[in-house]
Amino acid sequence: MTSAMTSISIPRGGSGADTVKRSAVASANPRLAEDKAMLRTAAELTRDLLKPRPDIYWGDLIASCAVGYGALLAAMTLTPAWVAVLAGAVAVLALYRAASFIHEVSHIKHNLLPGFRLGWNVLVGIPLMAPSFLYEGVHNLHHARTRYGTADDPEYLPLARMKPWSVPVFVLVAALAPIGFLIRFAVLTPLSLLSPWVRREVEARFSALAINPAFRRRSPEGEARSLWWKLEIAASGWAIALLALVATGVVPLRAFLIYLAVVSALMVINQVRTLVAHLWENEGETMSVTAQYLDSVNVPPPAMLPMLWAPVGLRYHALHHLLPGLPYHSLGEAHRRLAGVLEPKSSYHRANYKGLPGLVARLVRGTFGKA
Repeated sequence: MTSAMTSISIPRGGSGADTVKRSAVASANPRLAEDKAMLRTAAELTRDLLKPRPDIYWGDLIASCAVGYGALLAAMTLTPAWVAVLAGAVAVLALYRAASFIHEVSHIKHNLLPGFRLGWNVLVGIPLMAPSFLYEGVHNLHHARTRYGTADDPEYLPLARMKPWSVPVFVLVAALAPIGFLIRFAVLTPLSLLSPWVRREVEARFSALAINPAFRRRSPEGEARSLWWKLEIAASGWAIALLALVATGVVPLRAFLIYLAVVSALMVINQVRTLVAHLWENEGETMSVTAQYLDSVNVPPPAMLPMLWAPVGLRYHALHHLLPGLPYHSLGEAHRRLAGVLEPKSSYHRANYKGLPGLVARLVRGTFGKA
């Protein structure tokens, strides 16, 4: 030990290791200081906004479902064709809003909104074949500070650094989602009950609403596993019953195809929203809180269309990454407070964008830069 140490040249004023350590700390300090300052300001200004309001959650969800399923029924039964198409468009937007509550289900403290997870699954998750277990236990990994933007993040790909064809393929894959859901629950769930190997593959590879193809999910344990099984059996029963009703003519083929088209369309809208939820510029490195925030996107007012394509607070995605515990109905007020207090040159304002077209164009330009 002593002889090894003597071979190192020690600069005046301390050891080489101390010098390197001080240099690393100095270079890290600006990022850490910025992280702490923004987090502290955000936490202090929003302390009174943390409690979810059950009346808003339930009212919004039930209203969205009533409009969505009413319009879906109209699209299945009404003529002429333009009326059915119009009703279908309303169904897509309303059910997309209802489906977006899966994001809230993955974040809320369930004791503060008793019964909401069950209600959402009964009203939306099972009928649309996307029960909450596909997102719970997965989305939280995306918010882990040491995972975000890395290969271990189930919801991240460096899309802006990929080839130009990756963007349209990313969107088009979502159009096949309802077929994938039918296969997952009507075919793979029953098969997985017969084969432990199939079950392991189904749990690892086909049980997460993830965009990272390399992601493999761990099997749940305890209460989470019990909930998973209940929801999976319910979704499987629904998918099998739906196919049986169509095969026997009880549900007309036209109505079934319209149902699939509505689910496909809302999944495509969500995939487009996902395209602009982040800048997708990280290539696997661990990022600071500020860097994660700046890689995420807010589309605040005066833009109006985000109410349709980024509902339930998703238009404030960067702010959500900063304060993931805020309920969706508090994000608008939180943004107003922070935007009013923080200087225009602060990092907070750099994550605010005007709308969808510019964000998509930025992403596409980035892919062509890699062509």
